[in-house]
Amino acid sequence: MSFAFRARTVRRRPSLTPMIDVVFLLLVFFLVAARFAPEGAIPLSRPGASAPWEGAPRLVEVSPEGLALNGRPMAPPELVEALARLMPAPGAPVVLRPAGGATLQDLVAAMELLRGSGFGTLLLAGGR
Repeated sequence: MSFAFRARTVRRRPSLTPMIDVVFLLLVFFLVAARFAPEGAIPLSRPGASAPWEGAPRLVEVSPEGLALNGRPMAPPELVEALARLMPAPGAPVVLRPAGGATLQDLVAAMELLRGSGFGTLLLAGGR
């Protein structure tokens, strides 16, 4: 007399297809999410790295209301002209200081304006 408790099952090997699909989807995700272009940077000079200060003060204050040169509010074209008259040499530093409430975008816009106008050495001072 023999007892048959259950039918004999054949062991199957696990399929690798779902794992390959997941790896492929992860590869596509990381390729799409990766940054291929180099990130842009705005070069700033370290305060001690530039030559000793020469000439008149050149403090550009950046606020939400606009720009001011040495405490006098000015429109961007007027600021560039006035700043050019104060420069003792082409590579002389210009100090940028964010005022209360100024956003990072305000500061970056001012830096791009000055760089585009030929002022290459920008120093960043702490805001108030």
